[in-house]
Order: sequence, then C-alpha cells, then structure tokens
Amino acid sequence: MLYFALVLLFIAFLFFWQSSRQRKAAGLPGGRIIYTDTGGWNKLEKPLYYAALELTGKPDYLIEKNGQIIPVEVKSGRAPEAPYDSHIFQLASYCLLVEKTYHKRPPYGIIHYEGRDFAVDYTRELEASLLDLLAEMKRDERRKEVPRSHEQASRCKRCGYRDVCDQSLV
Repeated sequence: MLYFALVLLFIAFLFFWQSSRQRKAAGLPGGRIIYTDTGGWNKLEKPLYYAALELTGKPDYLIEKNGQIIPVEVKSGRAPEAPYDSHIFQLASYCLLVEKTYHKRPPYGIIHYEGRDFAVDYTRELEASLLDLLAEMKRDERRKEVPRSHEQASRCKRCGYRDVCDQSLV
C-alpha cells in the first residue's frame, strides 16, 4: 500500500511539473485560466464583445490572479527588442474588452514571444490612444480610398488583399 501511495505521489508530481512547464512555455503568469482561445484544452470560448465600439476580440488567455483579470496574447515569432505597436494595441483592445465584459480593469496585459514576455501597463494614456485609433479606423471605413499605412514589402507579401490592392509593394 505504501508503494502504491508513493507511485501516485510521483505521478502527481510529474503532472504538476509538466503543467508548470507548459504554463511557463506559453508565457502564462500564475493564477487561474478563465478563458482560452487556443482550442487545446476545451471548446473555444465566445469572443469578447463591446457593442458601443463594435469591438470584438478573442485573447489567447485570460488569467484571474488576486481578483484581477490579465489578458495574455501569444505570438509565434521571435521576440523583438520591444513589442510592436500593433501588438500593444491588440493587447490594449483585450484589456478594454475585459473591463467592459467583466467590469474589472486589468492593470496590465502580457505579450508572449518566443523566449521573452512583455508586461504592458494598461494606462489611461494607452486607453485614450486606443480609442483614438479605433475612431480613426471607423473614419477610414467610410472613406473611398485609404492610403497604405506601411512601407514593408514583407507585410504586403502576406496580405490577403495584395491581389486587388493598387498600392501593393510586391
């Protein structure tokens, strides 16, 4: 009986160790996972939605830690020196959606790149910049022509509109 108990304890330790490794590899902080869009663990969650801005998003993870909800966005590429602006605004959108959905303002969110994590503070300034960007995007939706917003051929090469774009770089 003692041998059986030791085997069970060892198996439990292995599961805990593997779980800890997977959480760290995904860039997840400690806490309880309350939402995941990875599809690996259970059914996919419904997107978060804020009707006033017609904003919809599906963060990779939401972690509840000490009464706070922290969005985590996992990126597959190598880590840059600093997070890309587009990734910061994506994460800020998730912070806004968390605040409107759960009525809890996240103090920060996490962008996880291969080998490096960035904690991005969700400040009032970042929120204001996000709201300005969303308003600009809404204005652009009504315009007949919107000029290309970048000079990177690699972005054009991967764009789904490249074949019909009259400003394509490739």
